[in-house]
Amino acid sequence: MLTDKVKETIRQYGLIRKGERIVLGVSGGPDSLALTYIFHRLKKEFDLHLYIAHLDHMLRRDSAEDAAFVKKTADKLKIPVILGRVNVKALAKKGSLEELARGARLEFLFNTAKKVEAKKIALGHTLDDQAETVLMRILRGSGLYGLAGILPQRDIAGYKVIRPLVEVRKKQIQSYLKRKKVIPCIDESNFEEVYFRNKIRNSLLPLLEKKYSPNIVELLANMAQSAGCDYDYLARAAERSMKGAKNKIPLNKLKKMHPALRRIAIREMISRLKGDTRRLTFRHIREIEGLIFNRPVNSIVDLPKGISAVKRKNRLYFSVKKN
Repeated sequence: MLTDKVKETIRQYGLIRKGERIVLGVSGGPDSLALTYIFHRLKKEFDLHLYIAHLDHMLRRDSAEDAAFVKKTADKLKIPVILGRVNVKALAKKGSLEELARGARLEFLFNTAKKVEAKKIALGHTLDDQAETVLMRILRGSGLYGLAGILPQRDIAGYKVIRPLVEVRKKQIQSYLKRKKVIPCIDESNFEEVYFRNKIRNSLLPLLEKKYSPNIVELLANMAQSAGCDYDYLARAAERSMKGAKNKIPLNKLKKMHPALRRIAIREMISRLKGDTRRLTFRHIREIEGLIFNRPVNSIVDLPKGISAVKRKNRLYFSVKKN
């Protein structure tokens, strides 16, 4: 039974505790809809206080219908709902539409969680999403951090983002909703091969599954879990070596570190300043290492999102430009 499978994931990773307030990010699609019904089922057992959050990105003409559907579902299940709208296209600056939409969605979820005094946000990512993410990152030349894929839980901007469906296949979700006679919203843009993820989902993964390995989704997800475990160990070791550091690290310490720990320490320092390391590439890390070992004092490396690394006499400083 799907609910039991999700409960196993919740227990294994300690995703929720009794009495917690949790915001459910619900688009109206199959995955987030299944997440909603499963958490409604678990509500009494875990004494949960649930809130549904839905953001209309206004990217499709019929997007308002999705919001109405989510509200109707929330009313049916008697779960409070918070709706929001943002014209993502109007926000278009530097960066892809996908990245802007993701940023707007996260900001909305964090604001909703703050409003209802919740510390956790649950999202409907599945095992298939995990495989897609790992494959995308392989093709982009990711390191160990990227291969870890979608973690079951992650701290972002002071909130815990949890993925209780991360060990569930989409076909299991489809069967679950069919049994419940629930028809989800379908975003037709998911079938358009304009976005990189859609190309992976609709063309490459089915090809790999058919021609090379029928278990490719599970294999990629297993690799992500293994990489995530290894990265977590290294990240904790790097964190211990940086204890007490805020925005600077002694150069001698950086030079003596194993390259794996040094690179994680650099990523962690940047993440502390900006909340994430999106758009930070291997090239940027190598530039910082060149700064540490080869460039003169007072040299600077400019990084994405207004961050700079500055080499002083004994320390490497990180700073972020104020808007």
